[in-house]
Amino acid sequence: MKKKHQNIFFFVGIVMLALMVTQLDLNETWQGVSRAGYWFAAVLVLWALLYIMNTAAIWIIIHSQQSGAPAPQDSGTPAPKDSGAPVQQPLSFLWLYKITVSGFALNYATPGGLLGGEPYKIMSLAPKIGTERATAAVILHTMTHIFSHFWFWLLSCLLFVMVRTVNFYTATILLSTTVFCLAGIWFFLKGYKGGIAVQLLRVLRHIPGVRNWATRFIHQHEEQLHAIDQQISALHNQNPRTFASAVMLELVCRIISALEIFFILLVVLPSANYADCILILAFTSLFANMLFFIPLQLGGREGGFMMSIIGLGMTASEGIFVALLVRLRELIWTGIGLLLIKFERKSK
Repeated sequence: MKKKHQNIFFFVGIVMLALMVTQLDLNETWQGVSRAGYWFAAVLVLWALLYIMNTAAIWIIIHSQQSGAPAPQDSGTPAPKDSGAPVQQPLSFLWLYKITVSGFALNYATPGGLLGGEPYKIMSLAPKIGTERATAAVILHTMTHIFSHFWFWLLSCLLFVMVRTVNFYTATILLSTTVFCLAGIWFFLKGYKGGIAVQLLRVLRHIPGVRNWATRFIHQHEEQLHAIDQQISALHNQNPRTFASAVMLELVCRIISALEIFFILLVVLPSANYADCILILAFTSLFANMLFFIPLQLGGREGGFMMSIIGLGMTASEGIFVALLVRLRELIWTGIGLLLIKFERKSK
């Protein structure tokens, strides 16, 4: 990635992070960290491990592309520099981990969620594996990440029925969530089988304000877009085990991440159980993702924690305590991810 682009990503992220830090009550935050003690340290370490699982998912996808992509035919002319040719530089898992953490940090810090981290990952991977393959790999990983969320929310509905009493109000919410998740799963399966890049741009052609740009973009890059879609569909159609492995890694990552809430709740509620923590995380993430356009989902995540914790019979103070420490963890890891942008090893 060019140094100029790297500095732009870093500067925008740092500005957004500084604005969000000003929203914290520093005295209240320090009291919360002091009260949590080593449990908060355990939360920070937990996320270091969760990012390893996220990195493993995109690692699997990239190496599946290399082994499963059809070999180019020899036409007697040299391949273009950016044709998605096989990797010329070895991909280090540690380097990919750094890119993954920085990508999530930019997604947290920028409005629209995916407007920062995904372009950064594509621009970082492109010099190593080609733009088409980098774009396909990042889109695939993002799709897999979101796809796992739908499965997580769907399974959480089943868990709620198993461990909680269902009344008319909760039954209505569970039914609506189930229909929403099944629709999302169907949409992503369709995208995996036939590709999604061209479909999304065709949808944009019907939206006022961007339809002219989308039409020109499809016309100018139609061949590249179809190549990206072919690589996307190849993972699902030719490598079902790879597809299942990547989705399972992301889904298990969602389930394990409920340990964060469990660790924090143990400070104020020794009787906390893991099933409730999964339900709290599921409802909070569903609510917060509806507000994806807000940087770091500011306010939406806290509101989700409050509603889910109170809805499960806990107190508002416990909800505030959990939301505060989760927010602080996000800010710390966002800061780490942004700093990692500057630690780019220079290559010849």
